[in-house]
Amino acid sequence: MSEQNKQSEQEPWMIYGAYGYTGELIAREAVRRGHRPVLAGRSLEKAQALANELGLEAIGFSLDNVEQATQQIKGFSLVLNCAGPFSATAEPMMKSCITARANYLDITGEIAVFELAQSLNDKARSAGIVLCPGVGFDVIPTDCVAASLKAALPDATHLALGFDSRSGFSPGTAKTSVEGLAQGGKVRRDGRIETVPLAYQVRRIDFGDGEKDAMTIPWGDVSTAYHSTGIPNIEVFIPGSPRMIKSARSANYVRPLLGIKFVQKLIKARIARTVKGPDEAARAKMPTFVWGEATNTRGEKKTARIRTANGYSLTITGSLAVIEHLMESQPTGGAYTPSRLVGADLVTRLPESGDLVIH
Repeated sequence: MSEQNKQSEQEPWMIYGAYGYTGELIAREAVRRGHRPVLAGRSLEKAQALANELGLEAIGFSLDNVEQATQQIKGFSLVLNCAGPFSATAEPMMKSCITARANYLDITGEIAVFELAQSLNDKARSAGIVLCPGVGFDVIPTDCVAASLKAALPDATHLALGFDSRSGFSPGTAKTSVEGLAQGGKVRRDGRIETVPLAYQVRRIDFGDGEKDAMTIPWGDVSTAYHSTGIPNIEVFIPGSPRMIKSARSANYVRPLLGIKFVQKLIKARIARTVKGPDEAARAKMPTFVWGEATNTRGEKKTARIRTANGYSLTITGSLAVIEHLMESQPTGGAYTPSRLVGADLVTRLPESGDLVIH
């Protein structure tokens, strides 16, 4: 191990939201690898309980006051934010990290959070820190596919991405999905993000496990893939049964109701009571198939596919791969996507990933 690496290993780093479903999985794997993250969250009691089990330190603080949060983060080299919904936690944590000069990572898939990071690019650069949201399943695999397709077809003007995942929902993911429904569909047209109806486009796609009906969703790549590739027209798809597609389209009529805070609160309270993330045995049986298609103005096309681990397992190994990358290197400060920070081959280096095949 180099002297720089030894020094980086000694710099404390933090997992915020460590006692949530995904945060706990990452904390356990970090310890298994020999890391010593400080576990944090709004509840000191919950963070302390997990920290005691893993032999780590814990701190508790809320993000309601950015100045107070900044004081808690000072002295840390990096914060991995696992506390969703990130619509509530990302902005105060990013601003605290910029002031405290700590690198910021999170595992969001929310378009607004990726756009927020880009808007803070100059401040992050001045502070000499990295802002890189989306270092989990959202959006490492699709972002690496996007960057690889751009390299294969440099003059691409249109990019479609998608994945066939059977990972199920954790409570945090389910709550984020409810927020997403209220905001409608999103695509990128001529470089600008546009709001469209849910299930705006439907087409047949072979993600790598046979051809299926698929519909557009407001996934994070509508933001990140543009910043990774510069391709101005982007859509993201997932497979859906006829019933699921019909339900998504019906939801367009009740979307205004879903945006009411009281309704959101009721739905999220139910999710907290009823939704549990998949256990390790279930995750092992859930591979993900990731697909992408780039086209140019001449109608030339490149298609990419890769099989990966399930979304939660990939989030564990992906986030730690980015953390370990930052321990070993010092990139220029600014806002990044995973492929721009670590490289388009990141997904192929993660456990259970196959080859990324482009044809």
